[in-house]
Amino acid sequence: MKTIGYAAQSAGDKLEPYHFERRELRPNDVAIEILYCGVCHSDLHQVRNDWGIGLFPMVPGHEIVGKVIAVGDEVTLYKEGDKVAVGCMVDSCQECDQCHGGEEQYCREGMTPTYAGNDRITEELTQGGYSKHVVVREEFVLSIPDNLDLSRVAPLLCAGITTYSPLRTWHVGPGSRVAVIGLGGLGHMAVKLAVGMGAEVTVIGRTDSKREDAMELGADAYLISSDETAMQVAEAGFDLIIDTVPVKHDLTPYLSLLDIDGSLVIVGQIGPLDETNTMPMIFGRRRVAGSLIGGIAETQELLNFCGRKNILPECEIIKMDEINEAFDRMERSDVRYRFVIDMSSLEG
Repeated sequence: MKTIGYAAQSAGDKLEPYHFERRELRPNDVAIEILYCGVCHSDLHQVRNDWGIGLFPMVPGHEIVGKVIAVGDEVTLYKEGDKVAVGCMVDSCQECDQCHGGEEQYCREGMTPTYAGNDRITEELTQGGYSKHVVVREEFVLSIPDNLDLSRVAPLLCAGITTYSPLRTWHVGPGSRVAVIGLGGLGHMAVKLAVGMGAEVTVIGRTDSKREDAMELGADAYLISSDETAMQVAEAGFDLIIDTVPVKHDLTPYLSLLDIDGSLVIVGQIGPLDETNTMPMIFGRRRVAGSLIGGIAETQELLNFCGRKNILPECEIIKMDEINEAFDRMERSDVRYRFVIDMSSLEG
């Protein structure tokens, strides 16, 4: 299948139109015309090869919403015309304990990312959702609840599941005390989802600038991390802290905010952190953990949950040829809170 997308030819390049081919349908494949694709901060990291794992030419995009245009002979779950979604991975070994347990993101052989990976059969580069079409094996395609606005669903496939998974893993529900550090693309989803689960939610920011936004999103309180008195008052006040900060930072100021046996879960920064004082961890039996995305079953659970609660991200819709400007704005945190590309603009 011949298609078109926007790609970086090498690390740090601007994204430009790129013609390429998707694979022919295998028996268990679903071919999708992409309607919308979210823009994730990790797309910018990958294009720049900040993590040293980029493969080029690279068509980014792992928050995909589209409609089925063809299916392989063995596909049973989807038919032509269905509205579907694809997230951060498109394959895994399907045989290991993690895959059998619905945790394909932790596949022992390594899951296949939606882009900047290698197809498990042909080893050709996987290319992502900044394109007109994608072909994905049936097991990694997701259903979208009918009541959700398709133009706002895409960020659920990464920002949504990245924050939903630790909330579920740490059993958040009514009565849980949850804090969210940072109110960006990940943070605003963490707030909405935790509120939807019935938790008492506090947003932690460096300044007071996002207090109003936090309250509009449903947060119960706002805590300024630079206010030493307020931070002392809040000590031992949370069961779970979701840390969405995407850059190197010090965890120490936040650890004392956890109650005994509380956990701080890192979902933002991938890479080094500042030196951390272990005293609050040891004296409060507190934990620092990390979390990736969720498995396919949990991602479908998220979509269904958002359908029931009518939870959607706050989005700014852009055209495909505005992507480089969007990257620049995203780096300046000049977005409230996620960009989504209207892929119909690619036809022009």
